[in-house]
Order: sequence, then structure tokens, then C-alpha cells
Amino acid sequence: MTNTASWLLLIVAGFLEIAFAIGLKSANGMERPWLLAGTFAVLAGSLSLLTMALRVLPVGTAYAVWTGIGAAGTALVGMYWLGDGVSFWRFFWIGLILLSVAGLHWGA
Repeated sequence: MTNTASWLLLIVAGFLEIAFAIGLKSANGMERPWLLAGTFAVLAGSLSLLTMALRVLPVGTAYAVWTGIGAAGTALVGMYWLGDGVSFWRFFWIGLILLSVAGLHWGA
């Protein structure tokens, strides 16, 4: 597998991490077990792609990028669709997360 393909898998895994976090919120605990089951299927997909990317990428960088995409993306989705608070500072800190993730990619 090429380095570029590994980064692509990692990015997709990060987006699945966002879907996992939003799925947990949407499942509302155990009130929607079918949604919870789907959420864990998404998590399995995310972990599978992360595992494949780790064949080529350094573990520290890959894990930080995966969690960074998940954290920043989940915060943005929460603000846009779920009514989480919106402020300049939230965007500022999300921007720093994304800048850090990009820095890890450029430095790898």
C-alpha cells in the first residue's frame, strides 16, 4: 500500500469516527438499539481503516490525525446540526486542532 493510499484510508477512518460519535448521541443511550448497533458497525469500519493505514503510517501521527479529525468534525457537526453552542473561541480551538493535524501530516 502506498503512503498516499494510507493517508486516504486514515481520512476516511476519521470521518467514520465523526459518524460514530454522532451515532452515539443519536442512539440516546439504549433507547434506539438498532441505531446503536449501526453505530458500532461504523466504529468497526473506522478501526479497520485505521488498522490498514497503520501498516504504513507512524502510529503516533496516525492516531493523532484520526482523533483530531473525529474531535474537530464532531464539534462542527454538533454546532451545525445538534444545537451545540457556537462561538468564536470554539471555532478558534477547532482550527488549532485542524492545523495541528495538518502539521503532523506535513511533518511525517
